[in-house]
Amino acid sequence: MNNDWPALAADHPELAHVPLALRGAARVHALAAGETLFRQGDRPKAMFCVLVGEVRLLRRSREGAEVILQRSRGGFFAEASLESKAYHCDAVAVIEGRLLAFPIRAFREALESDAAFRNVWMALLAREVRTLRARCERLSLHGAEARILHAIESEGTAGTLVLAQSRKAWAAELGLTHEALYRTLARLQAEGTLVLDGARLTLRQPRRRL
Repeated sequence: MNNDWPALAADHPELAHVPLALRGAARVHALAAGETLFRQGDRPKAMFCVLVGEVRLLRRSREGAEVILQRSRGGFFAEASLESKAYHCDAVAVIEGRLLAFPIRAFREALESDAAFRNVWMALLAREVRTLRARCERLSLHGAEARILHAIESEGTAGTLVLAQSRKAWAAELGLTHEALYRTLARLQAEGTLVLDGARLTLRQPRRRL
């Protein structure tokens, strides 16, 4: 590929250990907003890494509503497809963007033959498991306040979380209506528990017992 790989790796550290042969097999794919990258039941042919934009993995409920399984605003997604015969969800681009597509056979061969790349991949999967566990724990909490505070403490730094998405999209990720999120944020700010500054949410007081 013709891209500047050091620059790509600087923005996406998980790409730094991709072997040369796999780099040569990678292709850049431009995404249009609303484009479906793959659908549930399709046979996986590539591993994808988001460079710019956002891709959502989702399914449809019986009522036709979207159920979001994963959001990727940078890095690999649908990692489980590496060992699957078919995708278990759809992948849809939320906004215009770009991603890298690695042929799945070449990706498997690189993992088998390159220990450094394999170790990085295993660390990435472990990190994803920790993130998913935190989200599952959060969704088990009752009430908007408990989920908001849990998200700030588990995903933020030193009591501050900077949202990389709209508050409406964040509400869906928390399993809340956007009305419930806005209402709770306003109350927490009025109480002095939170400081809201655009996309930045900062805890001012120790978290209450959930």
